[in-house]
Amino acid sequence: MSRFNVSSMFRRNPLSKSGVAALAVMALVLPACNVDRQAATPTNATAQKIANNTDRWIGQTVTIRSEPLKKIAPSTFTMSSNQFFGQEPILVVNASGKPFVLPAGQNPDVQVTGQVRRFVLTDIEREYNLGLDPNLYRDYEGQPAIIAQSIALAPEPGEIGQNPERYYGKTIAVTGEIENVTNPTVFTLDEDQLFGAQDLLVLNARPKQNAANPNLAVKPGDTIAVTGVVRPFVAADLERDYEFNWDQGFVRTLEAEYRNRPVLVATGLYASAIPESAK
Repeated sequence: MSRFNVSSMFRRNPLSKSGVAALAVMALVLPACNVDRQAATPTNATAQKIANNTDRWIGQTVTIRSEPLKKIAPSTFTMSSNQFFGQEPILVVNASGKPFVLPAGQNPDVQVTGQVRRFVLTDIEREYNLGLDPNLYRDYEGQPAIIAQSIALAPEPGEIGQNPERYYGKTIAVTGEIENVTNPTVFTLDEDQLFGAQDLLVLNARPKQNAANPNLAVKPGDTIAVTGVVRPFVAADLERDYEFNWDQGFVRTLEAEYRNRPVLVATGLYASAIPESAK
């Protein structure tokens, strides 16, 4: 059965907690942490259509991104989902098999990819054996929920540079505008949301696979979604682990600017569909 992937991706207004633009959400295939899966052809949809016809998305795989609202148990939490399901928070069930610790405070966002289902506790327990307490889920029984197969932190590009230790070694999902493209393995994402923040260096660890995607052309000015792991820039370690094969002159240039700064080693690049009006 083919899967229909929809992403609600949005940027925050740094001047206002309520400054999230109402999106005409367009579909985006973005498998978050599970970067080895092949992307299908994106299909467009608007937030209004989704909110007015929730049943259409039951059984479909979607990607949403927002601040987590409330932790219910180690395997469950709620997220804001106005773009998909109206005013009520939606329950997220972590069925990825990997523990996920919600970030403290209001930042950064979290990105979740999974199937939309009506929440039936007995069915979830039978399939995933998560040990959920029935008393905690009475209000969610029969309501739409996302059974998440991947969950990732979703910071702004500049947030990574401001607090790199928070992200080192973690898989994240970042959306941003391409600023400079040096070669097929090196480009930067522009940071225009946080005052004084630095652009994020991205090292494309799978250039051949990404180049084969007809929907993705990495060029300055394009907005793309990137999944990967944050690491400090240590050229010798990165060349060893990812076989970048840079010449020594290029390595010295990178080291002069990025030595020990955070970089995102990308294992997945995806064409983003954030409308200009929502940036």
